[in-house]
Amino acid sequence: MNPTSTRTAADVAAAGHTLSRSLLDTLDLHHGVAARFHDGSGWSELRYSQIAEQARRLARGLIRLGVEPGDRVAILSDTRVEWTLADLAALFAGAVVVPVYQTNSAGECEHVLADSGARVVFCEDDAQVEKIAPLLGRLPQLEHVITFGVRRSPAIELEDLARAGGAVPDGELDARADAVRPDDPCTIVYTSGTTGAPKGCVLTHANVRSNIDMIERRIRFDAEENVIYLWLPLAHVLARIVQLLALDQGATLAYWRRDTALLLDDVAELQPTHLPSVPRVFEKIYAAATAGASNSRPRRMLLDWAIGVGRRAQAARERARPLGVGLAAQHRLADRLVLRRIRRVFGDRLQFAVTGAAPVDPDILRFFHAAGVYVLEGYGMTETTAVAAVNTIDELRFGTVGRPLPGCSVRIAPDGELLVKGPHVFSGYHDAPDATAEVIDDDGWLATGDLARQDDDGYLTITGRKKDLIITSSGKNVTPASIENALQQQRWISHAVVYGDRRPYLTALIALEPDAPASDPRIREEIQRSVDEVNARFAAIEQVKRFALLDRDLSEEAGELTPTAKVKRQVVYERHRDRLDALYGERTPA
Repeated sequence: MNPTSTRTAADVAAAGHTLSRSLLDTLDLHHGVAARFHDGSGWSELRYSQIAEQARRLARGLIRLGVEPGDRVAILSDTRVEWTLADLAALFAGAVVVPVYQTNSAGECEHVLADSGARVVFCEDDAQVEKIAPLLGRLPQLEHVITFGVRRSPAIELEDLARAGGAVPDGELDARADAVRPDDPCTIVYTSGTTGAPKGCVLTHANVRSNIDMIERRIRFDAEENVIYLWLPLAHVLARIVQLLALDQGATLAYWRRDTALLLDDVAELQPTHLPSVPRVFEKIYAAATAGASNSRPRRMLLDWAIGVGRRAQAARERARPLGVGLAAQHRLADRLVLRRIRRVFGDRLQFAVTGAAPVDPDILRFFHAAGVYVLEGYGMTETTAVAAVNTIDELRFGTVGRPLPGCSVRIAPDGELLVKGPHVFSGYHDAPDATAEVIDDDGWLATGDLARQDDDGYLTITGRKKDLIITSSGKNVTPASIENALQQQRWISHAVVYGDRRPYLTALIALEPDAPASDPRIREEIQRSVDEVNARFAAIEQVKRFALLDRDLSEEAGELTPTAKVKRQVVYERHRDRLDALYGERTPA
C-alpha cells in the first residue's frame, strides 16, 4: 500500500466519515492492484486508480439519469468486478444499494425491487434483463435497466452510462458524499431466508463503517500484498463486507470465474492470502483429502499419523516451545508425505481462511489446522451487518465462533438465545416496524434467533437455531445441526436433514454426492454403516433410527438451499412429507 499523502485508511476511518465519503478518500490512497478477474482469455487487472475513475464515471452517469440522494439502486448479478463498480458508483451518487441474488426467480426479483422501491437496476447479462423486462409495467418506480453485457432492450450498456455522465462535474460526487449522514441508509439487504419471504435489512452508513472498523481492530492482516479470493455472492452481506474491507485495506480482490468446477483451479492460480467461504466448501475439500484413505488401511494409518504429528507440532509452536529433535524430524516427513499436499489445495500464500453462515464440524477445522491451514470460524447475520464474533490465529478455540468483536456486546437470554448489541446492529426491517420490534428491544438488544453459550474466556458457541429445535414426543430437545454435520462428513453423503419434531424418534433424509454409486444396491448398506458410526457419538435420543435416500441432491435451483448453501428445512420437509411419514410407519395419504 503506497499512500499518495500522509493520510492512511485508518485516519480516514477514524474521522467518522460515512461509507461514501471514506471510499472516495481511501481509493485515492492505494496504488496497487484493486481487482484481478478472468476476461475469458486470461487474467486481467485493474489498479486502484482505474477502479476509482471507472466508479466515478458511472456515478456521474447515474446522476445524469436522475438518481437522487437516497434513491434505491439494485444490482442483480453474480460476483464479478462490475458488481463492485456498480456498488461504488451508487454509493458515490448518494444512492442506497439493494443487492439481488442472481439466482432469484423473476417473482423473487419483483418482490425485492417493489419492496425497496428501486429506481435503477444493474443486470449482469441478457438472462437477468429478461427477468426484469416484463416487470417494468408492474413497477412504475423502476425507470432504468443497465446491463454489464451487450445492450439488449430495454437496457443501457455500462459504457454508455459512463459516457452519459461526462457533463456532470466531479465536484458533485464530493458534494453528495458530504451530504450523507451516518444514520442514513447505506444498503438494504434482503435475507436469503430459510423460511418466509425475504425481509429487507436496512443497514446505515454507520452500521457498515462500524463493522469494517471492528473487524480491522480484531483481525491482523500481515501479508505485504493481500489477495482476497471472492466467490461468495455479493448479494450476501458477508461477501459485501469482505469486498469493502479489501478496498479499505488496499488489498487485491480476486474474482472467481463463476464456475464452481473451477474454484480450486482459481485458488491455485490466484494464490490468495485470504479465503472467505462457507462450510460446504471446506467439507468437500476435507472429503477429497481423506477419500483415498477410506478404503486403504495403510493410507488411513499414514494420514492419521501425519495429522497427529501436525497437531503436536502446531501445539508446540502456539506455546512458543521448540519441537525437539524427534518431533521436528517426524514433522518434516509428515509434511513431505501428507501435510504439504493438503496445504497446496489452498495455494502457497494463504494466511487464513474464514468460514461462517452455517455450522462446521470442529474436527474438520482441526484437520486443516494440523496441516498448517488456519480456517477461522466466525458468526454474524445480516442484521449485524455481517460479523459479530470471529476466531483469530492468535485467539483460536475450536468448536466456537470466537470472541465478540470490539464494540459488540453479547448476552445469553434465559432460554439460551443469543442477544447482540452494538453500532453494527441494523436499524430495522424496511417498512416493517412490527417485525423490527419483534427482534430489537427498547434498549437496542437484537434477538438473533440462535441458541448459544459463552465460556468464561468470552468465546461463543452456537448450538442451533430456536426455530430448528426438534422437540420429540417425549419432550426432549434436540438440535439437529450437529447430527447433520456429522453425517455430512461421511463418505457419499452430500446433505442430511434430520426430522423428528413431536415424533418418538429421529429420522433423516439423505442426499448422496453426485459421484456416489446410487444404482449399486450395496450403497444403502454403506450409508447404514455411516449412520451407525455417527449414532455411536450421540445419546440415544439424538440417534437417527431410520433414514430415506433421496433420488437427487438438494439444490438452490430447486429452492431447497439458500445462496449460501443453508438448507431450507421446512421446504425439504414439505417436499418429502410422504417419505417422512413412511419412516414412522404411517400410510401415505391418498
